[in-house]
Amino acid sequence: MKYFGTDGFRGEANAGLNVIHAYKVGRFLGWYYGQEHKARIIIGKDTRRSSYMFEDALSAGLTASGADVYLLHVTPTPSVSYVVRTEQFDCGIMISASHNPYYDNGLKVINGNGYKLEAEIEEKIEEYIDSAKDTIPFATKENIGCTIDYAIGRHRYIGYLMSLATRSFKNIRVGLDCANGSSYSVAKGVFDALGAKTYTIGMEPDGLNINDGCGSTHIEKLQEFVKEKNLDIGFAYDGDADRCLAVDDQGEVIDGDAILYICGCYLKEKGELNNNTVVTTVMSNLGLYKALDKAGIAYEKTAVGDKYVNANMMEHGHSLGGEQSGHIIFSKYAVTGDGVLTSLMLMEVMLEKKTKLSELRKDLKIYPQLLKNVKVTDKTAAINDAYVLYTAKEAEKALGENGRILLRESGTEPLVRVMVEAETQELCEKYVDSVVAVLEDKGFVTV
Repeated sequence: MKYFGTDGFRGEANAGLNVIHAYKVGRFLGWYYGQEHKARIIIGKDTRRSSYMFEDALSAGLTASGADVYLLHVTPTPSVSYVVRTEQFDCGIMISASHNPYYDNGLKVINGNGYKLEAEIEEKIEEYIDSAKDTIPFATKENIGCTIDYAIGRHRYIGYLMSLATRSFKNIRVGLDCANGSSYSVAKGVFDALGAKTYTIGMEPDGLNINDGCGSTHIEKLQEFVKEKNLDIGFAYDGDADRCLAVDDQGEVIDGDAILYICGCYLKEKGELNNNTVVTTVMSNLGLYKALDKAGIAYEKTAVGDKYVNANMMEHGHSLGGEQSGHIIFSKYAVTGDGVLTSLMLMEVMLEKKTKLSELRKDLKIYPQLLKNVKVTDKTAAINDAYVLYTAKEAEKALGENGRILLRESGTEPLVRVMVEAETQELCEKYVDSVVAVLEDKGFVTV
């Protein structure tokens, strides 16, 4: 599709994604969901400066088409999903570019069931955006929509998170890195209310510092913080708080793969791992699969993107799935990745088993992994080039059972991602570089 990728409509604010785009998205959705009744649509946003601008543009489009708009204000993406599905809204829109820099933004549209919007509706939105003539009627008189403050929705989401904790966090020293993003309005309040001794960084958003040297994409900041404050555990969220990475008591990173392993083993032990299966993406580490094999847990692999993980979980009834990046879905409690929920689940495992996180992950050996993002002129042509494929195949044969190579297109940028896992970092570099060299020789690489 032209505008919508694996995670909504994303681009640099007022460049790739501008206010006219947002207005027209609002116009279409207000009309589409309001054909048989007055549409009720909820909007959340992260802390980027441009999020306020896009909120206004969306609201103008939605109300002009006759929809009533409910504003959650600054809030995590999963809260929009929660409120949409529990309070019977027609759809929700989250304004965020997730882990991207402040100057990017995005529109994530969530359907009435709390899932990402269906592709066929995204295609209709794109057609409307590009149409020369505006075919959607304006609402008039009493049919014009209104905008309503709905901060209460975020508060209900916070209450729901707190209700999931199985025990008090009293005397547990917890560090939170809120990435100067959406979680700053939620996470600390939840942990404080549950009794933790909560220490925070990334809690001073100014519109320009979201994800800037902090959060899950800069986990080293939390690692230093956990060691400096002698904390029991730390959690880092991304800009819209739909992903979470953790840091254990030793200051070591617990990534999405380690979270899947720890929670998968725990749920299996409790008899709550549906189908005895964990859903992963093709980017999960080889070490995770070997550890799951040893634990007697089956797994499935999907394309990269939490919507693909979620689709697999829905189809087969699995209870746990996620991505290495920290998008983790616990289907018993949510239908999308939720960073704060993930941190609460890890706290449950640690407290129930009376065991430190560093001990819980000891049987998981993560293989060295190297990922290079190569900017190319045509990502589809590059990834399907015969010589590129041949080079990757030769690398795969050489690595055997103790390594792998993966080539894939980015869903949102003009990039080919080249990833190798092997027993040593040197081998990773060797085979990644061999593929990158071919991409350069064939003239695909651009600056």
